[in-house]
Amino acid sequence: MAKKFATVFGWIFVILGILGFFSNPVIGEAPGAWLMAGTAHNVVHLITGVIFLWVAYGSPMKSAGMLKLFGVIYLLVAIIGFFSSTGSILGLFMVNGADNWLHLVLGIIFLWGGMSKSSSAMNMGGGM
Repeated sequence: MAKKFATVFGWIFVILGILGFFSNPVIGEAPGAWLMAGTAHNVVHLITGVIFLWVAYGSPMKSAGMLKLFGVIYLLVAIIGFFSSTGSILGLFMVNGADNWLHLVLGIIFLWGGMSKSSSAMNMGGGM
């Protein structure tokens, strides 16, 4: 299951990273964009997506560990975002309320995906 999570979220992050460089109402610096993402934020999305895809396709056994790592990172980013008085994450990139909630949800999903056992692993003696 971790490989599937890493693959799906890898492609989502790559697409969002690219989409953020173009004016649109969903993600970007355009006024009224639902999710705030400047150049640095878009690069982070691209790097996250590439790492997920690299692990999912190149070393699927490490997908769970990578999901857990990014789960912790995204939870920390959400917490910092919620408590930021400047609307930025350590001055590196800007976020808004929707970004903070999304980072929180993604952190939880990544941790859950990294900790979940696949049905094939459970059939090999890891479960009931």
